[in-house]
Amino acid sequence: MSTTGANADPLAALGALPGVAESVESVRKAVDRVYGHRIMRRRSNEITSEAALRGARGSAALSGADWALEEVRRRSDFSGDVEARAVGAALRLTAEAGQLLSIWRQSPLRVLARLHLVAAADNADQVGRPRQNGEPVDEPLVELPLPDAQEAHGRLDGLAALVAAGGSAPALVTAAVVHGELLALRPFTSDNGLVARAAERIVLVGSGLDPKSVCPAEVGHAELGRAAYLAALDGYVSGTPEGMAAWIAHCGKAVALGARESTAVCEALQRGAA
Repeated sequence: MSTTGANADPLAALGALPGVAESVESVRKAVDRVYGHRIMRRRSNEITSEAALRGARGSAALSGADWALEEVRRRSDFSGDVEARAVGAALRLTAEAGQLLSIWRQSPLRVLARLHLVAAADNADQVGRPRQNGEPVDEPLVELPLPDAQEAHGRLDGLAALVAAGGSAPALVTAAVVHGELLALRPFTSDNGLVARAAERIVLVGSGLDPKSVCPAEVGHAELGRAAYLAALDGYVSGTPEGMAAWIAHCGKAVALGARESTAVCEALQRGAA
């Protein structure tokens, strides 16, 4: 996505693409249903905790570690194989995201660096900074052409400037662009998908759309499936109005499915079954 040009608020322009307003409204209704549930008035902390766990599981699944929820809940050691490390990284990121909300708008790059540090803690030489020329990127599930380091740095700076400037774009649009741009750029040497989905969560929570973090988009992305996720990402990378709108709609469906998941948790708690 180009972040330059005469338009002072390019994200708001994306909100005017065909079908985007409908996606925004659908997400708002789905989120309102969760927040209007009677259980949320008494046990919202439990819903938040469960959403965090399920969101981490979904994000890890998209990074190749598709574990059962109960296995994620049961395990305490995530230092084993590649899948275990991915699940552990997703859990750490979900926990860390809530601590970074106040910093995000002032210093998005600092937050992204911190997210990568948390995700890739076992690779000390390359964590917490954008990749440099010649450094390989370990992101096997995203096979798009990789921008060179100079282009990635420039576009990352542009994205950070847009976030810091704020604007009138709906939260869903901003979250989708942050998510899509990080996946397209893969600015770090590893764990870009996990970081991108954590950043999407930060935008959705920090914007006020989902202030209690009970609508985990990661759940929805996983439910929609990796093939649909990558196909929608292709649309984002194309830069066409149709492709951008399709990616935003895909992210909207993911948030709505995350909201549905937490609504089901509320219903289970109400029945005494969870």
